[in-house]
Amino acid sequence: MSTYAAAVRIRARSGVVIAMAAFLGVVAFFWPFLVAPGKFGSNYAPPLIFGVLLVIVLAVVISEIAEGGINSKALAMLGVLSAVNAAIRPLGAGTAGIETVFFILVLAGRVYGPGFGFTLGCTSLFASALITGGVGPWMPYQMFGCAFVGMLAGFLPKATGRREIALLAVYGSVSGYLFGFLLNLSFWPFSLDPNSSIAYLPGLPFTEQFQRYLAFDLATSLGWDTGR
Repeated sequence: MSTYAAAVRIRARSGVVIAMAAFLGVVAFFWPFLVAPGKFGSNYAPPLIFGVLLVIVLAVVISEIAEGGINSKALAMLGVLSAVNAAIRPLGAGTAGIETVFFILVLAGRVYGPGFGFTLGCTSLFASALITGGVGPWMPYQMFGCAFVGMLAGFLPKATGRREIALLAVYGSVSGYLFGFLLNLSFWPFSLDPNSSIAYLPGLPFTEQFQRYLAFDLATSLGWDTGR
């Protein structure tokens, strides 16, 4: 697995677009720590606004990557793996946090490159949402989270034999926790009573706000993310 030719070539312009998308993704996830109090009418507005922006950005990124040169074989592989991921995801969803799509997503990103991994993360979650009726404001965040998982797998350092297996196993474990950490940010600000000690409270300093979120993530998601 350590030597391969990327199935989706990333040109310099495409790399800039992906970098900008990644930046917007970070802002969309971490807005509770960045947006000043009173900037929006309610805590419900930012995730919806950023969700729409993420859909637009993801569409731009995918079209930019495709324009950069995706051949028919890679396109066929993308379709097959997206269909497989969409089919197997319901088998694990809701069972102790197990996320079956990560297995194929990590391996595909590793073998076919970061561009292919990014695209597969988007298309897999989109197809799965259509099949299971899981379309909602959370979908762009899930798509973007999986896109990151697939893309970063393509940037892993080269390794061979057991070292590569260990590298992929460690990355798969870490990415599961990171995925859960990011996804929880999309609903944390409006999921708890404001009087709770782990609830989002506008206006708090970054360190205190982050401590609250970390406590929320550990208390509500650690076991679930371990299954993932």
